[in-house]
Amino acid sequence: MGCSALIDAILNTYLEMDWIAAFASSLSVLIAVTLAYLAFLIVFAIVGRISRLSEIPADDLLVKRIRQPIKWSFIAIGISIAEQYDPVLHEVWEPVAVFVRPALLGWIAYNVVRALTAAMELRMNTYENPVAVRSRRTRIAVLSRIATFAIILITIGLMLFAIPTVRSIGTTMLASAGLAALAIGAAAQPALKSLIAGIQVALTEPMRIGDLVKIDGQAGRVEEIRMSFVTVRTWDERVLVVPTSRFLESTFENWSRLNEALTGTVFLHLDPITEIAPIRAEFERYVETHEHFDQRNMGMAVTATYPESIELRMVVSSQTIADLWTLRCDLREHMMAWLREEMPDALIRHRLELPNGRAKAGER
Repeated sequence: MGCSALIDAILNTYLEMDWIAAFASSLSVLIAVTLAYLAFLIVFAIVGRISRLSEIPADDLLVKRIRQPIKWSFIAIGISIAEQYDPVLHEVWEPVAVFVRPALLGWIAYNVVRALTAAMELRMNTYENPVAVRSRRTRIAVLSRIATFAIILITIGLMLFAIPTVRSIGTTMLASAGLAALAIGAAAQPALKSLIAGIQVALTEPMRIGDLVKIDGQAGRVEEIRMSFVTVRTWDERVLVVPTSRFLESTFENWSRLNEALTGTVFLHLDPITEIAPIRAEFERYVETHEHFDQRNMGMAVTATYPESIELRMVVSSQTIADLWTLRCDLREHMMAWLREEMPDALIRHRLELPNGRAKAGER
């Protein structure tokens, strides 16, 4: 056998050995994935049966949320076990696994937070106090977003630190921690400010989801509270986007901080010759019979006088802001109709008097 023939035989042997090793690795992966998937099905069949026996709705939500990430985690664990006995698979899988492991852990943690959030929101449906519901919904919304942000940040950090270049940069930054902290603090100041503002809103609760607030002359319901901004929907369906820190740094009105019971006013401007007693009697009679009056506050007083008019202020109260608005509108409409029918002279009329008007007309 010649030298060239011997070299060809050796090369063919090595090529055949590589092909066999690749086939063996592929077979190992297939077996590992199959066994891992079967183990996942068995485990989740048991867990699903246990959750169905439980009377707590959070169990079903948690199982449903983590099913997909756990399935892929089982598969990743199966491949990791198989690569311990296969050098070729080890060389291929290990560089990928350093990214897959933190990604799967982050996915599981993210879904657990979502499941717990959904379970707590479902539990709030049993509460009768609307203020307590708004308070808990606000804390859940803000804290869940903070937890989600932290999970994503840590997951991305772990994945990036698996890259040797990024790890070396991180080591260098840790060596000069003072300068790095200053640089990061200066660059991340807006994000940190928003994060701290979100935590303060969740803990101190100056406003909650569902509260009726007034800021910059605009009133509306708080729809969403995020770490960086708050959305307020006005009565005409416009959406105000207000920085979260704004609610901590400036004054705003919260009309439903403790409850929605409010007192409102209705003003009437009448002729100075108007008799007040009949109007007061009709006002009290109508308000007492109105379905939205809560028996807390009711009164009428002349609050201002002018050369051509007087101002009557009527005070009423209701249990909710919507009921108060309806009561005020109904009261205003009723009193104007009653005045037109019963006391038309009370309505303001502009008069023009001409001294000696008849004499001048006769001169013509």
